[in-house]
Amino acid sequence: MIKSMKTMKVLLIALAALTMFCGKAFAGWDPADEMNARQTIEKFKHDDPSLDRFFSRAYGYAVFTDIYKGGFMIIGGGHGKGMVFEQGEIIGHSTVTLLNVGPQLGGQSFSEIIFFKDRHALDNFTKGNFELSAQAGVIIVKSGIGTNTDYSNGVAAFVLPNAGIMGEITIGGQKFSYKNGK
Repeated sequence: MIKSMKTMKVLLIALAALTMFCGKAFAGWDPADEMNARQTIEKFKHDDPSLDRFFSRAYGYAVFTDIYKGGFMIIGGGHGKGMVFEQGEIIGHSTVTLLNVGPQLGGQSFSEIIFFKDRHALDNFTKGNFELSAQAGVIIVKSGIGTNTDYSNGVAAFVLPNAGIMGEITIGGQKFSYKNGK
């Protein structure tokens, strides 16, 4: 009985923390979104200048400034919001929802950029049914990594850790939504 109460208390604290992290991600769009997206782009370029080839050649990209993720025991998830660019101009907003299954504990936030090689890849994303599965490679940004990376099915995804700590051995995916307009 005492052990289950302790487990329940830890679970409630973890859920409360996840709610606090996700609260910001669920907030409405504000004028600072564009500025934050452009700052995130500059941070990716600064941390790995070889990604410039993606920025200069991609037909479009989605920039997620902060994705908040948390997990406890065998289930975890996360959420974030971003802006979608077509040939360097903002065309809409997007959200991402993550779900992971497997042993995990902790919380973190990270930035993610998904590059679309051509119009067809961007159109698939903007239809609102886009997903990245566990098999799709999301690459953690390190200097020079963009040089050795190429598109898979017209898409390349990169993440940059922001804060937090998380231990996990999970399988999961990311589901995206899209809303047209600035």
